[in-house]
Amino acid sequence: MVSVVIAAHNEENVIGRCLDALRTSGGEDLDITVVANGCSDATAARADRPGVRVHDLPQPGKAGALNAGDVLAQGFPRLYLDADMTLSGADVRILAETLNKDSSLDACAPRRVINLHNRPLAVRAYFGIQQQLPVYQNGLVGRGAIMLSEAGRARFEEFPNETADDLYLDALFAPHASVVVDTVSNVIEAPYTTRDLLRRLIRVRRGNRQLRQAELSRAGDTAPIQVRAADRWSWLRDVVLIRPWWAPAGVVYASLTICAARLARRPVNDATWGRDESTRSSLTG
Repeated sequence: MVSVVIAAHNEENVIGRCLDALRTSGGEDLDITVVANGCSDATAARADRPGVRVHDLPQPGKAGALNAGDVLAQGFPRLYLDADMTLSGADVRILAETLNKDSSLDACAPRRVINLHNRPLAVRAYFGIQQQLPVYQNGLVGRGAIMLSEAGRARFEEFPNETADDLYLDALFAPHASVVVDTVSNVIEAPYTTRDLLRRLIRVRRGNRQLRQAELSRAGDTAPIQVRAADRWSWLRDVVLIRPWWAPAGVVYASLTICAARLARRPVNDATWGRDESTRSSLTG
């Protein structure tokens, strides 16, 4: 039985769309768990439907939600899916078959497609560069969906408290043990405003930094995982120097990245997600 675990924090506008997609094209018998965490909206109510297990946690936090979902989920392979994603049941089956057919694989993820329709120039420029970076072409980060085999999930006890769950999973598995499945595409909605893009980047930067610092602090107790280091010059080395016509977009990319990195160092309330709300408010599901 294939399981899907969805951590959902104030996702009333998108959770129905996510669940409807999972139930199409052979997804009727998927084991689906939605963990509504710290919600102040109708996320749990909109997720409550036949064939979906809903667990409501009072405190917000993606790691806690994923760990709670793991306790309730019943099968493997297991897909960890963001609530604003729309993978079909057929897509989930293809991911599962990829792991089931190759015992050397512990993790897989779909191909990443960014929807840039009607987005401002700065947002299009940023993602134009980002999509060409090796980490986003071959790694598990930034995909909104990662599937693990039972052996892969056994590699760790719990998701760490830091928000960078995708970077954590990316670090756990060597390149030969994970794969991007090109026949499955996951559409990720780009922010509708540059301000919301910056909010998203700040959150990602903050979470990544927290994870790297946490792994260093844990080094005295156990061997730390090898978290992928931030490659600050990949946009120049791997994109602009090879394709000089991308230089204007590279300036935008570098400027937003530097700004986000600086703002991410500021103190923040732990309960603050700092996420992009523009894509959620524009969709209903």
